[in-house]
Amino acid sequence: MKRILAFAALLPLLFSCSKDVSLTEFGGVPDGITLNTGAFASAIEEISSHGGGKLTVPAGVWLTGPITLKSGVNLHLERNAVVVFSTDPDLYPVQDANFEGIETKRCLAPINAVGQKNISITGEGIFDGNGQAWRVLKKSKASEDLWNRYLQMGGVLSEDGKNWFPDEGYMKAYAGADFNNPDSALDVNEIKRFFRPELVLIRECEGVLLEGCTFENSPCWNIHLLWSKDIEVKNITVRNPSYSQNGDGIDIDACDGVHLQGCSFDVGDDAICLKSGKNEDGRRKGLESKNMLIEDCTVYAGHGGFVIGSEMSGGVSNIKVRNCSFIGTDVGLRFKSTRGRGGVVHDIDIENIYMKDIIGDAVIFNLYYAGKPATEVDKDGNVQEIVPEADETTPEFRDIRVNNVVCNGAGSAIFINGLPEKPVKNVQFTNCIFRARNGIDMRYVENVTTENVKTIPQE
Repeated sequence: MKRILAFAALLPLLFSCSKDVSLTEFGGVPDGITLNTGAFASAIEEISSHGGGKLTVPAGVWLTGPITLKSGVNLHLERNAVVVFSTDPDLYPVQDANFEGIETKRCLAPINAVGQKNISITGEGIFDGNGQAWRVLKKSKASEDLWNRYLQMGGVLSEDGKNWFPDEGYMKAYAGADFNNPDSALDVNEIKRFFRPELVLIRECEGVLLEGCTFENSPCWNIHLLWSKDIEVKNITVRNPSYSQNGDGIDIDACDGVHLQGCSFDVGDDAICLKSGKNEDGRRKGLESKNMLIEDCTVYAGHGGFVIGSEMSGGVSNIKVRNCSFIGTDVGLRFKSTRGRGGVVHDIDIENIYMKDIIGDAVIFNLYYAGKPATEVDKDGNVQEIVPEADETTPEFRDIRVNNVVCNGAGSAIFINGLPEKPVKNVQFTNCIFRARNGIDMRYVENVTTENVKTIPQE
């Protein structure tokens, strides 16, 4: 962790600004109607050409297309600055991408940077991704009022009436897709909304600061940090509706050296999630998520508070999580993978975690993950099965320490569903107290210990 904290201390030097300009100097108009894509691009180019500096976005509503950051640029939103991204899909070209650990295509992210150094997004403003124009909505997740509002927006319904789609092309791609890859015979421009982007994509960058702003209503994941290093994320707020499809908070994907501190999450999928590639492609790349400190964060809603997986084929190691609260999440600490992934998750230290009203498990290791929400896990999925030999495709979870967890309300305290050919190994629970409807259930584990762990039945 010394490397992470040393980098954080250097941030004021990395982002000292040589040129400070306002978006209004480049023709920006904060009326919520004028499209400011060109103003953002011109201002960023001007700053970058002078070796770096700060682009200040004053108070107002700024409608724009995608914003591409360049080295040395600090995008700074003043209080009451609201950047709203246009719903016009023509502004977001389809590009090659890596999403959920596989090579695929996505639209250009509203906020994006690839291969840049010393970039930052700071201030007290809001970025709104207008995700409702991109996402599928499942009727089962919507109130009657919400469902009716979506119907009034237009779009199309699936044949069974259970799903709302923004357009016909999305529905067509969705029906025949293999995970994130639609039928290659379909016209990319016709099915463009299927390739809904992350709100923020930072890829192959070095020296990144996200501080103070609110990121909300993303078309897909909210913040995706991919193949990057030396990252500080501090005091941001991340919000997505509870019904948002793939509405993750922050996905830290095969990165090295991340400090996440003092952040707040209220999202529709996993809140704080570590990943490192999927299956053969992830193992071939061999890019690990490592050297991270996550502290002083609060999660109000999400499928999981802190999560590793399920795409973890490159491995995850040297992670410290401390002083975090999870309020009303589906599960608290979530470790998930499945046969075929491979990869090793090890040397994870978690302490001082406080939970309340967890819907499912306070702590879960599920090595039979099949894309279901944690509250729908089949806990009898490994009964009377044929056990394969362990090989490079077998995921491994070991050397994990969990200390001082207090949980007031959960479906169960601890559930571990390991693999018989590679049990969950060397996990220590110390000084924990769980008030839950069910206690501790462990299957296929090796040297998993509990010391001063109390479970109190919840009526």
